[in-house]
Amino acid sequence: MSKTPSIPAPFKPFRKQAWQPKVKPGIGPSTHSKFGGRPWIAPGEPWPECPSCMQPLKLFVQLNLNQIPKELEEDFGTGLLQLFYCTNDEPDCAVACEAWFPFSQSTVVRIVHPESPDSGSEEHESEEHEIEDSFPEKVIVGWEAVEDYPDPEEIEAMGVNLSDQDWEQLERLDDQGVSIPRDGDKLSGWPFWAQSPEYPDCPKCAGRMQLVFQIDSECNLPFAFGDSGCGHITQCEIHPDQVAFGWACA
Repeated sequence: MSKTPSIPAPFKPFRKQAWQPKVKPGIGPSTHSKFGGRPWIAPGEPWPECPSCMQPLKLFVQLNLNQIPKELEEDFGTGLLQLFYCTNDEPDCAVACEAWFPFSQSTVVRIVHPESPDSGSEEHESEEHEIEDSFPEKVIVGWEAVEDYPDPEEIEAMGVNLSDQDWEQLERLDDQGVSIPRDGDKLSGWPFWAQSPEYPDCPKCAGRMQLVFQIDSECNLPFAFGDSGCGHITQCEIHPDQVAFGWACA
């Protein structure tokens, strides 16, 4: 595991593991974890469309929850977690539909359950489920475990008082290029907040949703959320079918 140097002592009890994806450009089976490209879509099911412009949504990420690190096998359930997003700017659907908010109409985030979730199926590899301007596919071929710690504002909200020395230590880490929490694309861990912490609530139980996957601007996708923002797929721990996506920029 990669270790973060010189973490202030108040952060250490809140350490979590996160996993950074290892990717390989190219086309993989339709049920594999991937950025961009072609997702698994059930036979006869139409490609998700934006209700604002009526154009196909782009696949941003698909995670096969049966193939994530074993430490997370019981955290998020099973199936394929998929995020589709409208990138059309004529009209600007992100603005029209306020795509930065969870549960926006210009995004589709869902968990689907193929009959055979660990392998591709020939009937899903047809041109029926292609769009012309999809992002180049990158298959997730592995995961690197890293240490992750909460945002300073989030840790203070949990009742922890940070000293001037702690803040100076955080500044030194920032000067070293170390982000607390980690930015970039990652599975689990603590959310990197471009603004203040803002977890969505589950529509069924109003409970706070947990981070599943973080998608950063211009990382594994050639796309920026506003001015270099960061997005998060979240899920209700009690109702795993309830998933959401939101983003913010500085």
